[in-house]
Amino acid sequence: MFEAPRRALGLLRENERLLMIMVSTVLVMAGQGAIAPVLPLFARSFGVGVAAVGMTLSAFGLARLLLNAPLGSLSDRHGRRLLLVSGPLVSAVGMIGSGFAIDIVQLCAWRFVAGAGSAMYMTGAQIYLVDISTEWNRARVIGTNQGALLFGVSIGPALGGLLADAYGLAVPFFVVGAAAGLAALYAYLRLPETRPAGPTPRWREDSFEGTAPRAPWLAILGSRDFLAVSLVTAAVFLTRAGGRLTLMPLLAAAQFGYTPGSLGGVFTAMALINLVGLVPAAFVADRFGRKWAIVPSGLVVGAAFLLMAGTASHSLFLVSAMLLAVGTSIIGPAPAAFAADMAPAAFRGLAMGLYRTAGDAGFLLGPVLLGALADVTSIPWALLANGVFVVLAAAFFGLSARDRVASARNQGS
Repeated sequence: MFEAPRRALGLLRENERLLMIMVSTVLVMAGQGAIAPVLPLFARSFGVGVAAVGMTLSAFGLARLLLNAPLGSLSDRHGRRLLLVSGPLVSAVGMIGSGFAIDIVQLCAWRFVAGAGSAMYMTGAQIYLVDISTEWNRARVIGTNQGALLFGVSIGPALGGLLADAYGLAVPFFVVGAAAGLAALYAYLRLPETRPAGPTPRWREDSFEGTAPRAPWLAILGSRDFLAVSLVTAAVFLTRAGGRLTLMPLLAAAQFGYTPGSLGGVFTAMALINLVGLVPAAFVADRFGRKWAIVPSGLVVGAAFLLMAGTASHSLFLVSAMLLAVGTSIIGPAPAAFAADMAPAAFRGLAMGLYRTAGDAGFLLGPVLLGALADVTSIPWALLANGVFVVLAAAFFGLSARDRVASARNQGS
């Protein structure tokens, strides 16, 4: 008699928490997006070269790479709210400090602080989403927040550019710092704790099937499923930073005469395809299993890079760019959902932190490795290498990973 009302109330609570985390994500990511068009110019104002400008991005990414796993473990012990509240606060300090920097060394140091805040919030948010979801809706819950992330990143650059034009290059950092402080206050007031109740978790022999008692992080890293999904997410982030944001613009400018403005139009179209593709990609991953999103995505991305590397036609270049956007949208939130599916509930934070570390490693190494390969060979060959790596990662995942959602669906049918 009371089962239906209880289910409705539970769904309402879940949607309310998802909505609350989405608002916080928009605030945080709009701030990060606002810095994108300003940071290179602000760094150059100190009279440094391009390599030093790149260091401001590397410092931010390095902090995330180093801190994802420890922060995930911290959330297992002390809860998600600790990261969701303190992350934006640390980001605010880093952003405001960046605005007051007087040389490139200070700017890089403050960017590291801002990266630490980003790692805190994004790790906490992803674990929070896993906590409030189930295997049957996890991809859709994570995908909905990814939509909020894309929305924040999309509106941020325009705001940052307007502020910089009107008030100077340092002002956006101060405004973003204030927005991050607002996000921290919002998280403190509105986001409830979702860490499973009970004492500090201890590792058990059966936390992963077939593992012997050992340190949690060793057991997670030794899992075939975790290695497979980590390779996939590393390939996704390598593609994003290396193939899409580094090689593709260079090829477009050199071969087809693209200007920053026209290239921005292509990237906007690609971003819209990614945003539109989130909903169907999440539905497929939840309804049929994570492999049905991950493996086809790898094949489509590989085909896109093959076409992009081999064409001298501007029309086919545009087709390959849109095909690349379709391929990256197909995968959607499936890898993150898969990593959450296999993580023991008591050690979700550690597992998701390690998973995020794999992605950030791909993001950091992609531009360097693919750029070096392009210098030795050519940009088309580097694009081909990127495509082959993605296809191999998807194929390895498809052949070796155990898809729990697909298995459960098959057993229930």
